[in-house]
Amino acid sequence: MSSPTPVPTGEHPIPSTEQVVVHVFGRTDVGRMREHNEDAFVVADLTRGQATLQPEVRSHVVGERGTLFMVCDGMGGAAAGEIASAMAIDAILREITAALASEDAPNEDAFATAIKRATSAANAEIHMFAVEHPEFRGMGTTATVAGVLGDAVYLAQVGDSRAYLVRGGVAQQITKDQSLMQKLVEAGELTEEEAAQSERRNIILQALGPEPQIKIDLTHQQLRRGDVLVLCSDGLSGQVRTDEIARIVSEDEDPMTACKRLIDLANDNGGPDNITVIVARFDGDGLIMPGATDPVGHRVFPLQTDSGPVPAIELRVSRGTLTTGAIPMQRRPTREIPAPPPADPIVLTSSLRDDPLSSRRSRGMLVAMLLLLLFLAMATWWVYRSAQSIVEERHAGQATTTTPAAAPAAQRPATPQPATPGSSTPQPATKQGAPANVP
Repeated sequence: MSSPTPVPTGEHPIPSTEQVVVHVFGRTDVGRMREHNEDAFVVADLTRGQATLQPEVRSHVVGERGTLFMVCDGMGGAAAGEIASAMAIDAILREITAALASEDAPNEDAFATAIKRATSAANAEIHMFAVEHPEFRGMGTTATVAGVLGDAVYLAQVGDSRAYLVRGGVAQQITKDQSLMQKLVEAGELTEEEAAQSERRNIILQALGPEPQIKIDLTHQQLRRGDVLVLCSDGLSGQVRTDEIARIVSEDEDPMTACKRLIDLANDNGGPDNITVIVARFDGDGLIMPGATDPVGHRVFPLQTDSGPVPAIELRVSRGTLTTGAIPMQRRPTREIPAPPPADPIVLTSSLRDDPLSSRRSRGMLVAMLLLLLFLAMATWWVYRSAQSIVEERHAGQATTTTPAAAPAAQRPATPQPATPGSSTPQPATKQGAPANVP
């Protein structure tokens, strides 16, 4: 068994009493089948304003403003999924930081409210970006957001990325998938084993971005000393069994090594999707030892300040043929989280500007439309001319057939007949402009 990640010393030493200490690492991988990685994740110490995987965050005390972990799985094709997941990470981190800036020490209700509202704000921002950029229409991302404050973790769930809690060598899922398969399992139509093998297992009912409103599943879980929190995209949960997750994080106390082993196992099992995982191990005298009857599972957190649930929006978004992923977090530079003035209202703006690629795509679509219209016009003209030629040929043939049938002049009566009303000179078989009478 590997040794736990060493506790750093220096600017923020970790006290030995009455503190909750977290040892954490995160990792993402493109997998074996995808060309691009559109997953994204973040690990952030909200109290000190640091979002990084440098040693000062990989082992730290959970401060008065808490700690944040988040995994996002983008969707939408091309670069849309990567943009959506990156926007979700930035927006949620920014909004939570702003919401907690005016709080000296937020209580559990204020902390959970900040997580839920930040997730909702990210949805609005991604949706507005897609509206303003039609080439990214339908872009979206899952989001599993875990905020730790004191001895509890609060989770906001949208989509089918997951959070597991491993206690005593046993892993239990503490989020609930917002997916078609989960609904069928709850209705008794399928077993969990059948749902895991279904071809429709990648159909999710909600995501950040595709619709202006979403229903956020807000839950909580009490932490105990030695607990391990695992957040992951379905690239891991779809390829690695729950008991295998528990075994690996229990055998290896180093979160970095555990992340690598989990991703390697997912790739060994085929690696059909991008794979992202965060492993966080909790320790410190601020946590009590687990008891035999401590509940673990999906537990809804009732907000005291909540004005009511947002109406559910069923989004049938299939990710079966789409790519997912983003730049590995460990390659990103350390990012200081600014604290905006608390009195300023939150203004949702896009963090991404129009780029030359988007302009070229728009021009290319316009040229393609013009060429299509030109082709249709030429085809219509050719059909019209062909039809007109056929009509003229039939007219000429009919006229040739009618002329020999007329009586010769020598056989006609010598005395002209008096004209009677309504009589007329013999006319061709067809009138000009009318279709020929084809026998």
